Amino acid sequence: MTESFPISVEPLGRQVECRADQSILDACLRAGVWLPHACTHGTCGTCKVEIVEGEVEHNDASSYALMDFERSEGKGLICVATPRSAVTIEADVDAEDGIETHPVVDHVGTVARIDDCGTDIRRVVLDLDGQITFNPGQYVQVTVPGQGVTRSWSMANPPGESGRVELNIRLTPGGLATEGWVFRNLAVGDRLELAGPYGRFFLRPTREEPMVLIGGGTGLAPLKSIVRHVLASDQPRRMYLYHGARTEGHLYDRTVFEELEQAHPESLSYRPCVSDEEVPGVRHGLVTDAVERDFETLRGHVAYLCGPPPMVEAALKSLMRKRLFPRDIYREDFFDMSDKNGPGGLRSPLLRSR
Repeated sequence: MTESFPISVEPLGRQVECRADQSILDACLRAGVWLPHACTHGTCGTCKVEIVEGEVEHNDASSYALMDFERSEGKGLICVATPRSAVTIEADVDAEDGIETHPVVDHVGTVARIDDCGTDIRRVVLDLDGQITFNPGQYVQVTVPGQGVTRSWSMANPPGESGRVELNIRLTPGGLATEGWVFRNLAVGDRLELAGPYGRFFLRPTREEPMVLIGGGTGLAPLKSIVRHVLASDQPRRMYLYHGARTEGHLYDRTVFEELEQAHPESLSYRPCVSDEEVPGVRHGLVTDAVERDFETLRGHVAYLCGPPPMVEAALKSLMRKRLFPRDIYREDFFDMSDKNGPGGLRSPLLRSR
């Protein structure tokens, strides 16, 4: 039997049991102790804590997200760190009013549908054996069969569809999970193991300001969950949804959002943008340029950004130029495993990931 150690979490005053082969973050989330996190594979640095007492194994923590001097000073990335003894950590926990957190739970699902919804983009729909509770915008970790690894993908379905999970997956050339599995031999009827929910990128229900949502590529997926949830709620609010893509083929689910806009014109304004080609009825250029042209100022708004890190960084700068401040911006950077090997995993010091 694998040895376990007690993990004391300050300033919450909570204690959980963690196996020696389990990340400290995973143990906390499964016990209902919610701590800040984002990538869950040691790349972004969101889950960095102070190791006050005890010893940990840093494992696959990126040397850019957790530098050598930080390790020497007792810092750790708990999404990959495992305990070697009883451990006390001190985390930077932001208490937010009106936020309900959900423990991470293991699930099993059956692939009910697979379709190519865009260029190098595949939609995978899973029917779960049970139900998953989550906040719109969060993600799940899916186990890659026979590889002993997981991959993280955002849920595009709203929480109201708790027995089903929709994933929008982009092909990564040479990717173990995408080219080697999802786009090669994943089939309807396959049984998959997954866990969730994860992530601190989700709708803040107490923020009633008009929403600017900016997604690049499959960064649209968590925004789709947010949009559909808001439209189905009894407290709809004004939403401006921008989706940036390189070509028309990458601009997936366009019809879905055009139909939602027609059904809810008072709530949703859908504004797709394509950068590399001219497409009738679609704006040409960068999605960040479109946002800057559309708004004289963004004071009194709240923004949600999701997609590749360069796009998220560019959108952040655009929003701040329009007088939107970090406290009003929530972001999700879509890192892949290559970001462990370079500074792409580092975020702007102006804004902590939310």
